[in-house]
Amino acid sequence: MNETVILTALTIGYQAKNNNKVVASCLNAAIRRGELTCLLGRNGIGKSTLLRTLSAFQPPLGGDILLTSGTEQPTPITQFTDKQLSRLIGVVLTEKPEVRNMTIEELVAMGRSPYTGFWGALSKDDHQVVDEAISLVGIESLRGRYVHTLSDGERQKVMIAKALAQQTPIIYLDEPTAFLDFPSKVEVMQLLHRLAREQQKTIFLSTHDVELSLQVADCIWLMEPDQLSVGTPRQLADEGALSRFIEHKGIVFNAQTLTIRVTE
Repeated sequence: MNETVILTALTIGYQAKNNNKVVASCLNAAIRRGELTCLLGRNGIGKSTLLRTLSAFQPPLGGDILLTSGTEQPTPITQFTDKQLSRLIGVVLTEKPEVRNMTIEELVAMGRSPYTGFWGALSKDDHQVVDEAISLVGIESLRGRYVHTLSDGERQKVMIAKALAQQTPIIYLDEPTAFLDFPSKVEVMQLLHRLAREQQKTIFLSTHDVELSLQVADCIWLMEPDQLSVGTPRQLADEGALSRFIEHKGIVFNAQTLTIRVTE
């Protein structure tokens, strides 16, 4: 079974004393192991709320999120302890880490915290996992550098390596290409796609880089008002969902080539 995260009639939003604010309701979908899945949608549609709910940072208002990683049967996320979730789900946020006087190797090693206990002492095996994570992302030359000296692209790779060191089957990323130049955007997306395939990770990310996602992602989740469209880029193009999302005055979407053109 390749489905590791399953949404069943999920309602997301915010709890309030008098009435709940519903952002999206009745979401049904699944995220699969070994695939890169990209979440697209306009600003304010609820992408961040969905990502926080999937990450168990905030509770759903209704429905279920089921996980199959580490269990034989799909299990509601609410039945896992925080410690169990820290070994199942890794999260890479948009915010830059506010740390100084910490090396890249030390930051990546923080990914081992779910396993190291209260004092955080790393064993020989922990150090080996950190070395492997650094190698997988290709940042061996950075390991002795201090975090505050890195470029945005380098820092993003380090945060991905930290998530890999956490050894979770599921990795969520919030706008991982937000502050990057175009070559770095491509490099990070290709890296995530490769890691999903080679490491059989379940990798799910939110992004505004629509055209790049259509070229790299295995699966697209497109949040629209009152519905969630899920499929390959080709499937969503053929169904017309991508045209509804992308095309506005002065913007043309070519459903055959999956490209976007700006007109005068």
